[in-house]
Amino acid sequence: MDISIFGIVVLLVSILLSITLHEAMHAFVGHWLGDDTALHEGRLTLNPIAHIDIVTTILLPLTLVIAGLPPFGAAKPVPTNPYKLKWGEWGMAIVAVSGPLTNLLLAFVAGFILWAMGAPSGVAGDVIITFMSVNLAFFIFNMIPFPPLDGSRVLYAIAPDGVRSLMKAIEQTGFIAILIFMFVLFPFLRPLFEQIFNTLARVIIGNTVL
Repeated sequence: MDISIFGIVVLLVSILLSITLHEAMHAFVGHWLGDDTALHEGRLTLNPIAHIDIVTTILLPLTLVIAGLPPFGAAKPVPTNPYKLKWGEWGMAIVAVSGPLTNLLLAFVAGFILWAMGAPSGVAGDVIITFMSVNLAFFIFNMIPFPPLDGSRVLYAIAPDGVRSLMKAIEQTGFIAILIFMFVLFPFLRPLFEQIFNTLARVIIGNTVL
């Protein structure tokens, strides 16, 4: 990615849009499944102001990109009451995966736009590829089954009690767990991450990005 002023602006706008839609989908799906918590907390909206956090939504992903890491970021967690959701733990899993799947859909939409425009070069191509790349990274990273990432909710729905207890203990550390994962565990997973990323990129646009 081009680390220029223009590149940084495009990256931040892509992150803002992607995270807003990711979190809003958590809220809308939770509401659809019977939980009105997000509605009462003002999170059932596409307004970015309701979802973003300056540190985790803007500064963290920007720092990661400059450090050569995937542009992972986080918004304010959408409040969810599992006792109000249909289907219990499976309801939580559906709410969780709705965010990453939204990012995957956005990546495919970006790929379709590239195809429809005849694979534009220059500024337009860079903007669309950046948006696609951010959404692919968000999808893959959030689907990792490590608490409190969204993928952990799917594992939680099928895991035995002992694994659930361990996952709860990790999740209670909050964002600290994410930082430990990013800077301690992720370097070992990075080759797999890049392989999955480039495979999806080839499916979407017929080429690799990383």
